[in-house]
Amino acid sequence: MALFRKTPKPAPPPSGPPGTRVYAIGDVHGRLDLLRDLLEQIDADSQARPCAREFVVFLGDLIDRGPESRGVLQLLQSIRPNLPNPVFVMGNHEEMLLRVLGDDPERVWDWMSFGGYEFAQSYGVEVGRLATLSAAAAAAEIRAAMPPADLSFVESFIDSFRFGDYLFVHAGIRPGTPLEQQKIADLRWIREGFLDSTVIHPFVVVHGHTISDGPDEQPNRIGIDTGAYATGVLTALCLEGTDRTYLTAVR
Repeated sequence: MALFRKTPKPAPPPSGPPGTRVYAIGDVHGRLDLLRDLLEQIDADSQARPCAREFVVFLGDLIDRGPESRGVLQLLQSIRPNLPNPVFVMGNHEEMLLRVLGDDPERVWDWMSFGGYEFAQSYGVEVGRLATLSAAAAAAEIRAAMPPADLSFVESFIDSFRFGDYLFVHAGIRPGTPLEQQKIADLRWIREGFLDSTVIHPFVVVHGHTISDGPDEQPNRIGIDTGAYATGVLTALCLEGTDRTYLTAVR
């Protein structure tokens, strides 16, 4: 008697919760102009296509490299009450800021080398003078220039956000490791071992951190860091049900 095997059904496409939409914004890096443009596009899209519940997720690295870190942080604080369920994810640049202004001021020169100078300059710090100071004194000068509300805002950022079949983090995850066992360092910094992995995770990971030429869609992840500070392109991913669309600000 012949035995027949059933062909397994393909897995259903990933989906967000019913009646819910999320907009995820990639690494802003001090590009206030692009952020304003993208937020206007998101607002227009939301009004044109009403949805019962919405989220706006910022994937971290709001600061450094670009010219207006202060403007970005202060804009988002001012409009936060008007944003639909805003979620702010901690990036590696926010981590470095908090470490330098906290208990690890010796890292100030490392931070300066990859965007800290632009951050300090946006707060009116005379950056040329910082090199004449000790690490502790340089960090203290930057902290003194930063309003406490801005620092508290960054300290409030979270490391991950789950949305149906999607997980939002800054950098990625360690493949094969349950979410509750992930190291914070990987969520904020990982590249090698994640970007090239073909492991199908329990969710599609939406991330920034690594620049790509347009959205980087893979079966297990979606990267939306399009290098705003260098390319003048800031990208947002919109997820609703099984649909994916993109919004882009370009200068």
